[in-house]
Amino acid sequence: MISTYHRPQTLDEALKLLDQPNTAPLGGGTLLSKPTTDSTAVVDLQRLGLDSLRANGNNLQIGATCTLQALLESEHCPAALKTALKLEAPLNIRYTATVAGTLVASDGRSPFTAILLSMDAKIDIRYSTSDSRTSTIGEFVLTKPSGLITSITIPLNVKTAFEFVSKTPADKPMVGAALTQWNSGRTRLALCGYGKTPLLAMDGTEAQGIEEAAKNAYHEAVDEWASSEYRMDVAAILAKRALDSLT
Repeated sequence: MISTYHRPQTLDEALKLLDQPNTAPLGGGTLLSKPTTDSTAVVDLQRLGLDSLRANGNNLQIGATCTLQALLESEHCPAALKTALKLEAPLNIRYTATVAGTLVASDGRSPFTAILLSMDAKIDIRYSTSDSRTSTIGEFVLTKPSGLITSITIPLNVKTAFEFVSKTPADKPMVGAALTQWNSGRTRLALCGYGKTPLLAMDGTEAQGIEEAAKNAYHEAVDEWASSEYRMDVAAILAKRALDSLT
């Protein structure tokens, strides 16, 4: 239950408000609007200019309150990321859900987080008016730090692919393989569809052994949706399919 509403005009003002107990940032509101008995104060981020999308050289900087749909519709959004965004949430949710809120709330089934993990995205976080840091996406998904995300940066000078298997075309994947490859040959494979966070299955100087890496990452990935044996086999197939699509 939202008990207090704040609408700061500056980022520093927002950070001071968020330092108070039982206070949460409000971006798209898709999470905070869910019924709860807990009393929460919210800090509306709309006036802070955090919704930008800016190509800067070989990188795309995505503002924290940029919506999933705005990112999907951007001319700079890679095709594989578009696929992941469509799987992440239905259209009506994508128009309101923000990239930062989606990332914070994500679990191991999140296609959006998986492809960011494969792209080795960088997360800019403000902890106070005088403390800002940049975290790798790998660090972020493991620790979910308490600071305020201000932007997410992904590389544009890479090749990406996203392959998946789900019960229906609209469902989040039971197994998803997000692959990114740099011109140097560096290859990162992230898997989603299981657990608390997507898994980084490979980060190597080349793609050799990608199928085995996919299998090894999911050797204990059993839940109500699928067995570990199924996920291991499918992950290997999807990883190989993603790699083949890049050539």
